[in-house]
Amino acid sequence: MAKHDCIIFTGPSLSWSEVASIDKRPRCCAPAVRGDISSAAEAGARLIGLIDGVFYNRAAVSHREIIHAVRSGVTVVGGSSMGALRASELDGFGMIGVGKIYACFKQGLIEADDEVAVAYNPVTFAPVSDPLVNIRLALHSLVQTGVVDTGTSDALLGLARSTFYLERSIPLLLSIAEQRALVTKQGRIGIETFLATHDYDLKKRDAKLVVQAVIKLDNQLR
Repeated sequence: MAKHDCIIFTGPSLSWSEVASIDKRPRCCAPAVRGDISSAAEAGARLIGLIDGVFYNRAAVSHREIIHAVRSGVTVVGGSSMGALRASELDGFGMIGVGKIYACFKQGLIEADDEVAVAYNPVTFAPVSDPLVNIRLALHSLVQTGVVDTGTSDALLGLARSTFYLERSIPLLLSIAEQRALVTKQGRIGIETFLATHDYDLKKRDAKLVVQAVIKLDNQLR
């Protein structure tokens, strides 16, 4: 691995093909597990973008390995998912945080790991559930445009928060909400119609910012 090679750990938040569509230089790796940042640094990577990482089924990326990588001269940029969480905790140690989700964690507006956690296909890394941060943005947009009122939004958010992250999805939430008379059938259709034509994937937006930040830093090192 060349001295200035850059590595990006991503998967459900931003696919490898989407990274390549921004720039083909970064080497994409699967969502990071504990030890991956250390291994990348020891292999010679000088720029690491941390987007996705495991949360529950394996040991997560540790604070210590990121701090050690930064102190050894590696630039570590985080955002969107695990990267946003770790950057909010470690920016004081030199990790660089980017994006809205990082800022929300940093400001204490959100705190729980499951705000960004999703279930995903282990082969393709495609997400099969919706992260709570995306659901929050969807609900905000629905209120701002008058599709739902704040009471309905609050009820839907409460339902989302009480649903296990592996099962959390907007279609499921709307189905349960209709069954519980939180929304009418017509109201559900109105929500689905609105969301079908609006982008509420905040994690993907922030993941792209991580890639762009890594590329900008790589250009500066050349």
